[in-house]
Amino acid sequence: MPPPPTPENLGRNYDYFRVSSQAIDRAIAGVAARQQGCITRQQLLGLGLDDAAIAYRVKIGRLYRVFRGVYSVGRPPGSPQEWASAAVLACGAGAALSFGSAMALWGYWRQWDRPYEVTVVGDRRTSGIRVHRSTTLHRRDVTTQLGIRVTTPARTIFDISPRLTDKAFKRTVSNALHSPWLTEDQLAEAVVLHPILPGAKRAAALVGLPGTPTRSAWEDDFPTFCARHGLPTPVMGARVCGYIVDALFMAERVIVELDSREYHMNAIAFETDRERDAETLAHGFVTLRMTWERMGQRPHREAKRLGAILAAHAPRAA
Repeated sequence: MPPPPTPENLGRNYDYFRVSSQAIDRAIAGVAARQQGCITRQQLLGLGLDDAAIAYRVKIGRLYRVFRGVYSVGRPPGSPQEWASAAVLACGAGAALSFGSAMALWGYWRQWDRPYEVTVVGDRRTSGIRVHRSTTLHRRDVTTQLGIRVTTPARTIFDISPRLTDKAFKRTVSNALHSPWLTEDQLAEAVVLHPILPGAKRAAALVGLPGTPTRSAWEDDFPTFCARHGLPTPVMGARVCGYIVDALFMAERVIVELDSREYHMNAIAFETDRERDAETLAHGFVTLRMTWERMGQRPHREAKRLGAILAAHAPRAA
């Protein structure tokens, strides 16, 4: 390795070298500032350094090796985000933070687990990083957050789906939709883009996207559901207080509305539903809102709860 530059070994060229070196260091700092304090070997070479100059900066503490071919500038990585950025850079062009690491970056999980997880489209593997190979990663699945290439919230949720129970998955989707980073339209677009991914069908069922049961199917199946669980037979499509209701238990004065996001979560339907509930309640009718998910996944629990409500409102014997 050549000796470090000094006035003695550079002579009249020392001032020029010092100014040039400072300019390079400023350029290095500028690149690193956009990447959570990290920079790659290729980027350093592009700024005019050679392997000897890189090694010298490592020796004097201006650069710290994080992963193969990736360095942090000025100090070792301190935050999880800095380590995550280094992991993505180490996996090459097209790589993106993903799975549990992406969940943490988006704020959906509080804990950063190691090793950091990165998805690649090729076969690049780096020691100290959990690499996932993908043949379905689309350019629309990748964005940038805090200077780090990362899978979008929708793609992240689809990827992490197999690790989650139904309850945890539902909570994760709900949290994501209440964050600034994901909308139902974006989730729907991701379902269309990746219909075969494990999380796509689960997400579609939660938000009433195409592929979930139709409203007419719910209304056809509800009387069968009641008969199977020993409940009274409802009147379907009855008129109450000027409204057509999904199901009515006349003797108990209990209305059951079979809700889906597809039909009930736009602003107009939201207000109309609540106006209807208030009006029918004023006339002595109680409304219970059920979903296909609850009927399908927890039928015994839903039937027991409906039975208790009907019993509480059953007419008293004289």
